[in-house]
Amino acid sequence: MTGRLFVIAGVALLAFAWLGPLPSLVSVSFAAHMALHMTVVGIGVPLIAIGIARDYTVRSVNGLVLPIAVSILDLVVVWLWHAPYLHHASRSEPLMLVLEQASFAGVAFLVWVVAFGGAPLAGALTLFFTSMHMTLLGALVGLAGRPIYHGHVHGDLFGLDAIADQQLGGVIMLAVGGVIYLSGGLVLAARALRLKAPT
Repeated sequence: MTGRLFVIAGVALLAFAWLGPLPSLVSVSFAAHMALHMTVVGIGVPLIAIGIARDYTVRSVNGLVLPIAVSILDLVVVWLWHAPYLHHASRSEPLMLVLEQASFAGVAFLVWVVAFGGAPLAGALTLFFTSMHMTLLGALVGLAGRPIYHGHVHGDLFGLDAIADQQLGGVIMLAVGGVIYLSGGLVLAARALRLKAPT
């Protein structure tokens, strides 16, 4: 699969995520909000970034400074938007949802293009760190015994009450975000090992 096909597939997924039914459901369902988030940062944006990195490898990111910087930036952006005030704003105001989605897509693109465009080991560390903080956030949300995010009209999507909807959202973050970032890290770690293997 050429880099161009990766990019086309990623753009198609982003179009589906943003133009499909999910944005209209985020105000009434945490799980729908998380499905939108994961479709963007866990599937669509990674495909675009990997496609770009396949065709235009950026060898200037071989050190650790840039990978560490984008990993920390991703952590800050993701955790800030999951703070109750900003999370509520993104689910209540269309402009805030656009800002949230743009910032999620932007930092995810940086993480993935730096990871796949530079030294494989540095890229693996970038994705492992991102997988860890995403897994932690998903676990905190999914295992909470009470609703964390108040002030939303719950739409009883799929027959779920507010706490079950929140738990499903946490599972989506763990199953999609944590697993995909971990898998990307393992691919890059294997690539680094092949490069270091004696011939």
